[in-house]
Amino acid sequence: LSPAAASVTVPATPPPRLAWPLKGKILVPYGTGAGGQKNDGIDIQAEKGAPVKAADTGKVVYAGSDVAHLGNLVLIQHAGGYITAYANNEELLVKKDDEVKKGQTIAKAGSSGGVASPRLHFEVRRGGNKTLDPMTVLPAQ
Repeated sequence: LSPAAASVTVPATPPPRLAWPLKGKILVPYGTGAGGQKNDGIDIQAEKGAPVKAADTGKVVYAGSDVAHLGNLVLIQHAGGYITAYANNEELLVKKDDEVKKGQTIAKAGSSGGVASPRLHFEVRRGGNKTLDPMTVLPAQ
């Protein structure tokens, strides 16, 4: 091993290229809105009962309705320390510890958690609580 090779820094794992969990109009973008409300993800308009798909292959680390305002929530852990969150679902089709494939239907969209209309609240997190703008890791719609 040459000294030059020993000093090469390995870049952080790049964000995964995710698939859209649901196609639809963005109702609420990522970031802080006009009223000071912070959105840690994006809210995508949905038809009630529309299939919600895993954005990438991974393992379900949470599936339930114990988190306020998020309704029926699924959290999937992916390679590189990434977690995707899918909230406000009408029905969950996976359970904790399930292995899921990219594009697999994991839930049915709805309006649980007290939202005004059927939608999917989608978040991308890295290393615990650092959120990323999902639009930076999703392909153009």
